[in-house]
Amino acid sequence: MLGVWAYFGVFRAEHLRAAENVDRIRLYLRTVTFEWLLLAFVLFGLWMRKTPFRVVLGERWHSLRAFGRDLGLGVLFLFGALMISSVFIAHGHGSADPAVRYMLPVTGSERALWILLSLTAGICEEAVNRGYLQRQLTAWTSNAAVGIVLQALIFGALHAYQGFARTIPIGMLGLLLGVLTWWRKTVRPGMITHFLQDSLALFVPR
Repeated sequence: MLGVWAYFGVFRAEHLRAAENVDRIRLYLRTVTFEWLLLAFVLFGLWMRKTPFRVVLGERWHSLRAFGRDLGLGVLFLFGALMISSVFIAHGHGSADPAVRYMLPVTGSERALWILLSLTAGICEEAVNRGYLQRQLTAWTSNAAVGIVLQALIFGALHAYQGFARTIPIGMLGLLLGVLTWWRKTVRPGMITHFLQDSLALFVPR
């Protein structure tokens, strides 16, 4: 499912870059719908195997202190993500380059929907890539490091629609988030990092 989505995403992105007017709201809604359906597919598999959803969604916060700890870690790792991004922005592969400019929100309604898109990416992509895929690859290879690296490579490839050059920093971000998930034994700090980083696109000049 991920492979098909990524394959068609590359060709769809080429068409959108060449278009004079991009229906971003439709683009955002389509992405939000697919990501929630994909997460539902994973959760259905867990339900069929009688596996608790917390395996991929992380343990619930039972106290304000637990939430604050994960929030702090999420913000801390956000700075690491921004450092990676800044290096590639300096080399012309940042969020404002032509490869992704068509995606950025312009109108008020697009900006509002971008927040929903960012929240969806934070929850769904972390649950699927780090919560499920990383654990599955680790189990198959019996090696946590290999599982982290493989899911990072897949994560980067899934974003090929943003241009091949951007798959490198995105893959590195996936590696960073994979380490965070492995260390904390939960995807929740990574969800926060992912959501906050994507939300920063609201402040990127066109």
